[in-house]
Amino acid sequence: MSAGIRLILDQVSHSWKTLHVLDNVALTAEPGEVMVVIGPSGCGKSTLLNIMGGLLAPVSGSVRTEGAVAEDCLNPLTYVFQDFSLLPWRNVRDNVALVLEQRLSAGAATERVNEVLIQTGLSDFADAWPKELSGGMRQRVGIARALAVRPACLLMDEPLSALDAQTRDLLLEEFVTLINRANTTTIYVTHNLAEAVRLGQQIVVLSRRPGRVREIFRINRPLTGRSADDPDLKSLEHTLWRLIRDDAAVAERERIDAPA
Repeated sequence: MSAGIRLILDQVSHSWKTLHVLDNVALTAEPGEVMVVIGPSGCGKSTLLNIMGGLLAPVSGSVRTEGAVAEDCLNPLTYVFQDFSLLPWRNVRDNVALVLEQRLSAGAATERVNEVLIQTGLSDFADAWPKELSGGMRQRVGIARALAVRPACLLMDEPLSALDAQTRDLLLEEFVTLINRANTTTIYVTHNLAEAVRLGQQIVVLSRRPGRVREIFRINRPLTGRSADDPDLKSLEHTLWRLIRDDAAVAERERIDAPA
């Protein structure tokens, strides 16, 4: 795969009727890098991701991409959501193949499905039904389906949040390998700071609503050379928590005090 595209947000703001959600967000996701977006609940992280992916038009500002898309890319901007979104009447192989139907020949689609099943460690489960899989395995199928289109930019909205802690930790390590191998621009939204420092090469901290860019951190180290126990990553995790702690507390009080 190519190294992905550059995604540029220029002074993006958004509102839902009278609720101001995002305010003058300016960001650049570099080709082949992982940008992680964090912030307190309700700060507009998912809204920002939807604007980046073209699912939502901002009230003001603009989003543009730079760079060529590879010829074998079937969908430049591709999502992985926190729910698994698998069709229960299709087995693993056919769930992955869904995004290739009517876009590739039968032979080319079969070859690409087999490739991503190997890549994601799912070959032995190709004939399994979603109900037979654990949560971690179902999310792995979602990743395989996203990678099958060979995206230029992978947009991930809290993809591990629905999993238990043990499964999340194990799958996080698999994400490191998969993202490295995919070699594509990745935008990863999470509330989990351990995920942020493990995956992020650029970590964007948003303020509470309306979400503004509070600070941006860079980690100039390869993903494969990192460990969850690295002292510098632990230190950065604490720094991130100090940055968002007060905003998170205010956001939680606003949620509790909101009228039913």
